[in-house]
Amino acid sequence: MAAFDPAVPCLFAGNAFRAPGSGAAFTVIDPASLETVGQAARCNASDVAAVVAEANAAQKAWKRLDAKSRAALLHRLADSIEQGDFHDVALLMVREMGKPYPEATGELANCAGIFRYYAEMARDEAGKVAGTTQAGSFQHSRYEPYGVSVHIMPFNFPILLMCWTVAASLAAGNACIVKPAEATTLCTLKFMEHFRVLAPGLVSCLPGGAETAQALIASKRTHAVAFTGSVAAGRKVAVACAERMKPCVIEAGGSDPMIISAHAPLDVAVPGAVTAAFHLSGQICTSAERFYVHEAVHDEFVGRFAEAAKKLRLGPGLGQTEIGPLVSAAARDKVIRLVDAAVAAGATAVCGGRVPPAFNTGWFYEPTVLTGVTPDMPIMQEEIFGPVAAVCKVASFEEALERANASDFGLGASVFTTSLAEAMKAAETLEAGMVWVNNPLIDNDALPFGGWKMSGLGRELGRQGLDAFRQSKMVIIDAEPAVQDWWYPYPDDWFYDGAGRRFEPTEE
Repeated sequence: MAAFDPAVPCLFAGNAFRAPGSGAAFTVIDPASLETVGQAARCNASDVAAVVAEANAAQKAWKRLDAKSRAALLHRLADSIEQGDFHDVALLMVREMGKPYPEATGELANCAGIFRYYAEMARDEAGKVAGTTQAGSFQHSRYEPYGVSVHIMPFNFPILLMCWTVAASLAAGNACIVKPAEATTLCTLKFMEHFRVLAPGLVSCLPGGAETAQALIASKRTHAVAFTGSVAAGRKVAVACAERMKPCVIEAGGSDPMIISAHAPLDVAVPGAVTAAFHLSGQICTSAERFYVHEAVHDEFVGRFAEAAKKLRLGPGLGQTEIGPLVSAAARDKVIRLVDAAVAAGATAVCGGRVPPAFNTGWFYEPTVLTGVTPDMPIMQEEIFGPVAAVCKVASFEEALERANASDFGLGASVFTTSLAEAMKAAETLEAGMVWVNNPLIDNDALPFGGWKMSGLGRELGRQGLDAFRQSKMVIIDAEPAVQDWWYPYPDDWFYDGAGRRFEPTEE
């Protein structure tokens, strides 16, 4: 089969790369150098219809496959990922969205495990036998796949987050159609080569913009949707799915708080905070953006935090770099707007707060630590999605918890403390789908990932992540047919004549 060529616009369907029906394409730009990386297709409604039809045909055979055989194929897929060379996909990822090369290869190294996890998870439970409500009746529930699932992906972890939901959906018995982020179309298409171990049509990739995603959601022959992206786009996806009674999982980002307690171990908290705030240039949905620091350690923490931030190395992702560029000019413009507005309103940039003079080509921005921020500033209310930490001094742990919860978002929240009482109170009080104490940003294939409030609907990972792609069916079987005493016609003495008397039984 033909290998993927980033210079040729294509889609992936039927286990092959082929030209889109429309021929429309867009240029993919390196955000570090602004050089052209390749060409990506814009799939239209006819492409969507053709691929959806192929996916439905493939899914009919896949859903009939027994769980053991399905699991074996998912393990073969994991083998392909583990035994493959990460370099080509990682290189495209770096050049498309600026991720430092070690982080790109690290992302890919985590992909095989999720297919193995869900391969076995789907074998573990296929339904439930309930205690019967009637003697002689076998009463149970079973899980069935939805059919074809649509996966609308973000740019920041384009392969790993795709694998999270695709693995669960395949294990549940569905076929999958991936709509990659425009910024990371090429690395996603290259990764599709691994899915050739599965039947043609079972996993497809349709590049394009919002129109492609909308066509996939609107299709009557797609049956579930997984989305990761902004709140604005997530709301539109959720509404579109609700109008069609189509189940969806929405991960819509956040503005995560981090609390630095008076009892925080600063030797651990400082490097942990630097990583949580600036990893992937702050372009992680669970990045720590709002910092609430107890006044007893505020000055020392801020000083050490800023010094550590200044030591981070900026540059293109293929160099010795911790901080690469932001994904686009629009992304950097938003960061500049929020930082400049905060400084104008009285905040202080202890470090950063500018485009680095040495990297004025591409979409770079220096790691920035702001102090003196107040809750009314937009930077404390919007998702920054950039290398900025906004620090607010608090007088107590309780004030920190209250301010952390005063947000429309509720994805993750982090705390650094050596007080067990504070750790327990944070776990009970913080309004977020994930709480990290002394170890931010960690996820676990076996535990649910997702947010509260405006941060999303449903969960990825864990058993909930599998259940998101399957539906239950209650089944009642009476092996020995018998007339039941509650069936029609009712006995005469069951009726009421309206005068306080029951009807007398009819004489036969």
